[in-house]
Amino acid sequence: MSGHSKWSTIKRKKGAADAKRGVLFTRISKDITIAARDGGGDPNMNPALRLAVKTAKTANMPVANIERAIKKGTGDLPGMTYEDFVYEGYGPGGVAIMLNILTDNKNRTYPDIKHIMTKNHGNLGESGCVNWMFEKKGTITVPKEGVNEDELLELSLELGADDFSGDDEDVFEITVTPDNFGDVSSGLENADYSIDGEVGLVPINTVKVSGNEAKQLLSLMEILEEHEDVQKVYSNFDIDESELENL
Repeated sequence: MSGHSKWSTIKRKKGAADAKRGVLFTRISKDITIAARDGGGDPNMNPALRLAVKTAKTANMPVANIERAIKKGTGDLPGMTYEDFVYEGYGPGGVAIMLNILTDNKNRTYPDIKHIMTKNHGNLGESGCVNWMFEKKGTITVPKEGVNEDELLELSLELGADDFSGDDEDVFEITVTPDNFGDVSSGLENADYSIDGEVGLVPINTVKVSGNEAKQLLSLMEILEEHEDVQKVYSNFDIDESELENL
C-alpha cells in the first residue's frame, strides 16, 4: 500500500485530519460548494456531494453550514468565488507531490505554498513536471468491522469496480474509474454499506523513502494539509510499515 492510500492511512491513524477543526470545516465547506457547483445541489443525484455532506456530518459540522455551502455552489447564495489550481513539485527523497488548490486569492496562496515547500526540504516545479506519474481514479473505502469480505468483493465487481484490496487493517479499498464512481458508491450505499470515497489521483509508480527523509516528508505533508487553501495532497511515496511505526 503506498502513495495516496498510504497517506490516507497515516492521517486516519494519527487523527491529523481533525487536528485543526477550523481548517477542517473550511475544507469540507469548499468540498461541498464545489461538488454542488459541478453536479447540482441534490445529494441524491450527486454522489460527490452526498459523500461530502456525509463527511461534514461525521465531523459534526452544523447543518446550517452545510446548507449554506450547497447554496453557494448552486448560486442561490452569494459568496466568495473560488478558483481551482493544481500545484506540482517534489518533496524529500525526490517523491512527487500534487496539490489541489481552492483559493479566492492566488496571489496569496502561491507564495505561501512555495515558502512551505522550500522551508521543508521540497520545491514547487513547473506545471506538468509530475502529473504524468498519477492517474485519476475513484477510491471507495468500507470499514472492515462486521463486513464479509467475499460478499463485498462480489458486489463491488458486479457494480463495476476495477480493483479491490484488503491490505489495510481497518478498511477495504475499492478502486473504480471516475465514470463508475457514482454507480459503485450508490450501489454500496443501497446495500447498507458505510462508505467514504472520492475521485482523486493515484500514483502509477512509487518511490520508497526511509530514515530522516521519511520523517521530513511526513512533516511536509502534514503542514501542507493544514493550509486552508489546500484541498487535497497526493504523493507517490512508499514507507515500510515497520519504519512507519517508529516514526
